[in-house]
Amino acid sequence: MIRKKRWLWTALFFLGGAAVGYFYYRFFGCTNGCIITSSPLRSMAYMGVVGGLMGAVFRKETP
Repeated sequence: MIRKKRWLWTALFFLGGAAVGYFYYRFFGCTNGCIITSSPLRSMAYMGVVGGLMGAVFRKETP
């Protein structure tokens, strides 16, 4: 159960990062010349990975 909660926390941060990536692409992304923000999938994947890493860093450790 504890392992499931740890992965759930990271997965929620990943999904939140992917949502932020999509909204960033939608409102601020460019159409050409930008590697990350030129495609919604790339933007979502990149921000999802960043969100997942942040979730892993800020995860509370249980004894």
